[in-house]
Amino acid sequence: MSSQNTEEGLKRVIGISGLTLSIISGVVGAGIFALPGIVGAALGAFGIFSYIFCGIMLAAIMLCYAEIGCRVTSSGGSYAYVEAAFGNLPAYIINWLYFFGWGVIGSAALMNVLADSLAVLFPSFAHPLIRGILFFILTGFMILINVFGAKQTVGLVKAITIIKLLPLAGIIVFGLGFVKSSNLHWEHLPSINTFSNTALILFFAFAGFETALGASGEIKNPKRTIPLSICLGGITVLVIYLLLQTVAQGVLGSQMTLFKDAPLAAVAEKIIGPLGATILLICAAVSCFGNVTLDLLCTPRSLFAGSNDGTFPKFLRKVHPKFSTPYLAVIMYGTLIFIFSVSGGFKQLAIMASACILIIYLFVVLATIKLRTKNNEEDKKTFKAPGGWVTPIIAVISIVWLLTSLGRWEILSTLIFISIICIIYFVTKWTKPKINTSAIPD
Repeated sequence: MSSQNTEEGLKRVIGISGLTLSIISGVVGAGIFALPGIVGAALGAFGIFSYIFCGIMLAAIMLCYAEIGCRVTSSGGSYAYVEAAFGNLPAYIINWLYFFGWGVIGSAALMNVLADSLAVLFPSFAHPLIRGILFFILTGFMILINVFGAKQTVGLVKAITIIKLLPLAGIIVFGLGFVKSSNLHWEHLPSINTFSNTALILFFAFAGFETALGASGEIKNPKRTIPLSICLGGITVLVIYLLLQTVAQGVLGSQMTLFKDAPLAAVAEKIIGPLGATILLICAAVSCFGNVTLDLLCTPRSLFAGSNDGTFPKFLRKVHPKFSTPYLAVIMYGTLIFIFSVSGGFKQLAIMASACILIIYLFVVLATIKLRTKNNEEDKKTFKAPGGWVTPIIAVISIVWLLTSLGRWEILSTLIFISIICIIYFVTKWTKPKINTSAIPD
């Protein structure tokens, strides 16, 4: 049944279309509106091929997620996958890295990008008080719709995804007529260092697909839906990115550096005039809103799963009696996003976000490898990433390579953060009341 309750008390209401569009929405965020300029300025026309390279790297990671997502179908996404393979402590670390290092800070940053986009059109949104009111209204709305149910949230995410993809599709379709073949030629290959730094930026433009899997406990027929949706979503995103980069490079050419911050808006302005730039700015704001809404749907499920396992506070495991949603986890998570959005303190921590998601990906790939070695009859019926051991090996090598591209401060701050998490884990474990088994009757 479409609304069948799981043993966690949640309802399986997310189908293939909902999960696929959620994956696309999670990846195609506000970054795509500036990404072609960053890539074009660094690599020129060769930047088009860098998408293929990064697409192969991320495809290996996504296929590992698709495989382990079929084996572990409870709520929590990356947390649940790592917990199933390595136990409580690694899963606890991953949950904190994802919840705070990637989730809260990332969504708070997107809320500010949303306000900045609106401030270009309406300068009053540059005022701190007005921004604070905007953040309060938007996060309040997102909390409410997430409490009402996953089905309603996915419906909103579907609509937002379609809204933000339409202008991008328009740029691709109408922009092809403005492409100059001379702008697609390159005279020399970029240096390894330049390509490596750009690949790191590109990789994170593809990141975000795993967010939708946080609601795996509410996905219909997950053993079929998860791998199919990941493949469909991944292919769609790669095609969109390739075409947008081709059009932007073909239209702007050497002028790409002049429009590095908003290349797609510049392309839209060349196609239909100033109205085009306005549409793209609004589209960027809507895109940010959609990404944060999706995050508020999925990340609280990781808190919910951690609470069920006893590693997070017990109150986070409460499910709404009417809407069957982890409403207290949603409210707490949304409140944190609001606080960091208005405080601005998240900017000092944002440097950790890139390292956090790489570590999360690495643990999930390693978890996939470990669970694959446990060949039982049930697992033989589930999806397995094609390519045998080549796929997870490519994923591990790609992640390690990107980790080596991080600066010393990113690595040091992440190690400190993980150390603090470990201390919290052991203190919580040692101070947790122990059950007196002698008082329990036979």
